[in-house]
Amino acid sequence: MAGTATTAPAVVTLDIGGMTCGACSARIERKLNRLEGVTAEVNFALERAHVSHDDRHTVDELIDTVVKMGYTAALPAPPQESVVDDGAEPQEDAEERELASMRQRILICLALTVPVIAMAMITPLQFDHWQWLSLTLAAPVAVWGAWPFHAAAWKNVRQAAGTMDTLVSIGVLASFGWSLYALFFGYAGVTGMRMPFLMVPTPGQGLHHIYLEVATSLTLFVLVGRYAEHRAKRRAGSAVRALLELGAKDVTALRAGQEIGIPIGELRVGDLFVVRPGEKIATDGSVVEGSSAVDASMLTGESVPQEVSVGDTVVGATVNTSGRLVVRAERVGADTQLAHISRLVSEAQAGKAPVQRLADRIAAVFVPVVVAVAFAVAGFWIGNGGDAAVALTAAVSVLVVACPCSLGLATPTALLVGTGRGAQLGIVIRGPQVLESTRRIDTVVLDKTGTVTTGRMRLVGTECADGADRAELLLMAGALERASEHPIAAAVTDAAAELGQELPPVTDFRASAGFGVVGRVLDREVMVGRLRWVEERMALSDGLRERLEAQAGGRTVVAVGWEGTVRGLLLVADEAKPTSRQAVDEMRRLGLTPLLLTGDTEGAARRIADEMGIGEVEAEVLPEDKAAVVRRLQEEGRNVAMVGDGINDAAALAQADLGIAIGGGTDAAIEASDITLVRGDLRDAADAVRLSRRTLGTIKGNLFWAFVYNLAGIPLAASGVLNPMIAGAAMALSSIFVVTNSLRLRRFRPSAPRDAASVPGLDVEGLPAEPRSPAVAA
Repeated sequence: MAGTATTAPAVVTLDIGGMTCGACSARIERKLNRLEGVTAEVNFALERAHVSHDDRHTVDELIDTVVKMGYTAALPAPPQESVVDDGAEPQEDAEERELASMRQRILICLALTVPVIAMAMITPLQFDHWQWLSLTLAAPVAVWGAWPFHAAAWKNVRQAAGTMDTLVSIGVLASFGWSLYALFFGYAGVTGMRMPFLMVPTPGQGLHHIYLEVATSLTLFVLVGRYAEHRAKRRAGSAVRALLELGAKDVTALRAGQEIGIPIGELRVGDLFVVRPGEKIATDGSVVEGSSAVDASMLTGESVPQEVSVGDTVVGATVNTSGRLVVRAERVGADTQLAHISRLVSEAQAGKAPVQRLADRIAAVFVPVVVAVAFAVAGFWIGNGGDAAVALTAAVSVLVVACPCSLGLATPTALLVGTGRGAQLGIVIRGPQVLESTRRIDTVVLDKTGTVTTGRMRLVGTECADGADRAELLLMAGALERASEHPIAAAVTDAAAELGQELPPVTDFRASAGFGVVGRVLDREVMVGRLRWVEERMALSDGLRERLEAQAGGRTVVAVGWEGTVRGLLLVADEAKPTSRQAVDEMRRLGLTPLLLTGDTEGAARRIADEMGIGEVEAEVLPEDKAAVVRRLQEEGRNVAMVGDGINDAAALAQADLGIAIGGGTDAAIEASDITLVRGDLRDAADAVRLSRRTLGTIKGNLFWAFVYNLAGIPLAASGVLNPMIAGAAMALSSIFVVTNSLRLRRFRPSAPRDAASVPGLDVEGLPAEPRSPAVAA
């Protein structure tokens, strides 16, 4: 029987509003995953859902599912549409308004709560009828101040669910309701009532005591904690927002030879546009006129400007520092490198590390279990003859101390900060599962050409026969090789051009594929090519042969001769990048064993390996066999990381336990990798492993603290030895601790010092410049 055909799953990201804790995100995720053909991950810290669905459900149906649960859901606005005339984003304005509203609520609650706590804690302040003043001050806090919790709790009740707001609301209402009962129907309202403050409640208090300080302090502490969380989460996600905001908003296009200013959204592939000194390059393209130095520090972390001229590619959002450039647009909108990097980082942040799964499962059932435990605790105390006040205190303490906020924040905040910091340094981590991979790897396979080496052949040595002149040798060879497209020919021509002399013309030019070239230069028949090919036609002196044997060392030898004699030998090689040795040393310090992998000859590979201090070499490996080498290492029990840049590395990158692509490489290599290095600096590979491991360590530290806090706090609260006010402060402190611990990743530094990036709007750490609040850093 033929099954119902469905199309390939589509992936959509939704902005989710109204979540207050990890239980909210777990409930939304569980609801979406119950839909047939839907797989969802909901990130509480990022306030986003990453949903994969087939054609059985539309995006509108997914949004409607979330809205029916009492939350908001919408597709994120494209970056071009989210910018208004004054350059501010509506989302940023909404966040600012929300934070301002929270600040106002906190300040009013603080002004009302301080006298209530002071009167409850300091007996000399308890004048006649003080309890009624306390009620007058506490009522607005317990009702209006805690209204966000009450409203959310009522919404949860209608949905037969529970979140942190449920626990807080019950705690506040229970404390406030008990106080009202004691004041109007008990003995707490009598004139002259005095109430000593006790950290540990004792039997006998009954209806003589009120708990207004508990209701107000709990409201204030949770509000402050939530405000700190919002501020900290906003700072944690600032790296990706800063990336998105780096792009140019307007561009000067060339239309019919005229310069016309247009919005960036109107630029199309193939359009020419002008970039003046100091302006941002509008989009990815190639230079068709002019030369300049381009500052790419905002994308790569590299502060040294790169020289560009006609034919060179440039990347959108980088800054033209000097000359005027005319650029042809090759990628626009979502296809640009900036958009690609931002998309990769956002997708990584929307995912979940394996270590978060347990926390999510716990958060999903935590609230109803805690409510049941709180009622059981109250029943236990009353059933065993305990005082009602002690039972209330224990139950409220359980409700408050058990709020699972820190569990929900433990992983996403660390992932948010870690991946954002990596993006600022030109390190793009593709997903949370990568963090686990970096912990396990013990071997790093390094592609040679373009990864360890520059990928460009250049002249590294010259050996002249007796009586021959080096300048003449280079001029003759350069004149012939100028007509060839071979990389070795380009290296010889570049070396000849550095002499500063005009290359003589060539006549009767002939090429022998794979061997060399012949032609007449200055009335001499000159041969340039493989030594064996040239030696078959010209004499090679013994002295030159001896010097060759001493100097070759894996380098490519080019013979140059005329008039029947080899006049000299040119040594050409792909040299190692200046930073590669430092990168390899850093990898060793991380416990990784380096292995050099190349299709080059054994001699050339061994020369580079010796320079780098690499003991293991796999040379003369065909492109299609690179993945097989990685597979063999894995079969030997090794956990392998592969670093490469070419299209022939894509299979090996995908096969490896951890694939790291040099960002200057091909799209195929980048898509097959787990980590992308925007710069071509191999040191970033070591930094990527260090950052990933540190992020994973922070996540585990956060989860450990969150679990230990709840495991220790609930028994203490249930035993009646934890004052609800202290429980509220501890609960808020737990969440703030987890977020602040994650923010420490913002201080991650690369192994090699870099100059501060000269990016407008970024501070010396490369982070968005903004006032730093002690409340957030606390």
